[in-house]
Amino acid sequence: MVANKEELFIKCLDTVNRQIDKYQKDMDDIKESMENNDVHTDYDEDDSKGQLLGDFEKYAEYFDNSRKMKEKLSRIDQKHYSEVIDFGSVVETSENYYFISAALGKIVLKEGSIVYAISTDAPIYQEMKGKKTGESFSFNGKEHKILEVH
Repeated sequence: MVANKEELFIKCLDTVNRQIDKYQKDMDDIKESMENNDVHTDYDEDDSKGQLLGDFEKYAEYFDNSRKMKEKLSRIDQKHYSEVIDFGSVVETSENYYFISAALGKIVLKEGSIVYAISTDAPIYQEMKGKKTGESFSFNGKEHKILEVH
C-alpha cells in the first residue's frame, strides 16, 4: 500500500523546489560569469557570450516550467479523495502507482513505495482518466487493471 497522499505531495513539492533552486543557481552562475568576463553583448553562436546567453535562456525556461509545476501542485487538495481518476488522484494499478499531479517522474517514499508523478498531459493519464477502481485500460499494448483510486 502506498503511503498517504500528504507525504507524496510533500515529496513532489520538495522535488520541484530542488529543481527551482538548481535552475536559479545555474542562471546566477551564468550571470556572474558574463559580468566577470565583461564580454560584449553579441548573439554570434561562436561567441562565448552568445553561448552563455543561450544557456541562460535554456535554464530560464526550465526554471519557468518548474515554477508552473509548483503552482499546479499547489492546487491539489491533499485530503480530497475521489472515486474517479482525475487531477490529484493517487492511482494503484496492476503495474504501478501514479500520482496525477506534475511531470516529475519516479518518487520514492519513506517505506520504499515507488510512485510515478505524471501530469494530465501524459498519454497514460489520457487512457485512465475518468475510470474507477475495478476498471481496466490499455496502454502500450498492455492491459492495466485499476486496483484502487485515492
